[in-house]
Amino acid sequence: MRARIVPIEDISASEIVQWNNWAAPSGTLLSPYLRFEFAECVSRARSDVRVAVFEDENGVLGFFPHHTKREGVIRPIGAPMSDYQGVIARDYSKFTPQHLLRAAGASALVFDNWYCPAGGHKPSRRSREGSVMVDLSAGADAYFQARKSSFKDHFKKSARRLRAAERDLGPVRVELGDASGVAFSQLMAWKRRQYRETGKLDVLGIDWVQNVLSDLRRREGQEFCGLTASLWFGDRLAAVEFGLKGADIYHSWFPAYDPELAKYSPGLLLLHGIFEQAEAHGVSRIDLGRTGAQYKKYYTSYEIPLDQGRFLQPGLAAMGIYSWEGAEKLAEVLPPRLAALPGRVRRRWAQVSAFQPQFPQRMVSLASSITA
Repeated sequence: MRARIVPIEDISASEIVQWNNWAAPSGTLLSPYLRFEFAECVSRARSDVRVAVFEDENGVLGFFPHHTKREGVIRPIGAPMSDYQGVIARDYSKFTPQHLLRAAGASALVFDNWYCPAGGHKPSRRSREGSVMVDLSAGADAYFQARKSSFKDHFKKSARRLRAAERDLGPVRVELGDASGVAFSQLMAWKRRQYRETGKLDVLGIDWVQNVLSDLRRREGQEFCGLTASLWFGDRLAAVEFGLKGADIYHSWFPAYDPELAKYSPGLLLLHGIFEQAEAHGVSRIDLGRTGAQYKKYYTSYEIPLDQGRFLQPGLAAMGIYSWEGAEKLAEVLPPRLAALPGRVRRRWAQVSAFQPQFPQRMVSLASSITA
């Protein structure tokens, strides 16, 4: 096996077809994040995107879109914002992390949502979680009927909250699509306020992230696009979600709601509306992302396993990562508040490093998030 590293502009039309065919084995798309178009959007917003093209005597074996190494570390395309990562290949079993590191000339590969149907790479996996799938192939009515039989109380509560919202604020409606941009703008405002109040990194304030989302929004209505969904109580906007759509799958991505309307559970009511309108938009599967939020158990049809971890080879990047982890281990003897600090700094530094390619911006983001 040999590899060539190329900018995304060098991927030929026939290779793009091959890429997207492999992202949809048996004609079923695995995730919009694995499509060529997602990598293309990120490449337009960042100058450090490259594709490792692997070949043998029979032609192309697979593609690995990634960000060029910094301090010896490479990350999959769009990470950690991309909810599916990995190699897009004819045969996944032929690839190991060593192949990817060797091709990119790096000593560390860090991943958050690694898809690997061959079972993953256990030595590099630190944890595994399922991405929650909602199967609407039999229609929303059949789906809801089945879920209500298992979680009757949950859906009764949702119905009561819907009636309360209609009584207090007016007719409830869900809109898929946002030609005016009003709903998307409100989503950004709510989400950024949420990041500030919780002390999380404000990823929506980063230029390249804004550019990727704008590019995806401009594609709305196409076969691959960003899709804005909004919930209205009368004339009042109650909740908004921006997701990624490709073929027959919609992936929930950035949700937010008006905190003053929390008692009505607007986020869940919006989700129900998306389910109900999915068929009209050619969607038969909805991906709610990795497990974690309690509400997802009420909607899960099945899960797709995704790995979180890193693969290390001897080098400065590995030394740095081991040093952070060693400091975190030593700090366990300190009082709880101090003991948690090295781990908090390490996790935030890893996140900031992925989102901010340039060192000065990294330091500013790190300082503001740690002191928040």
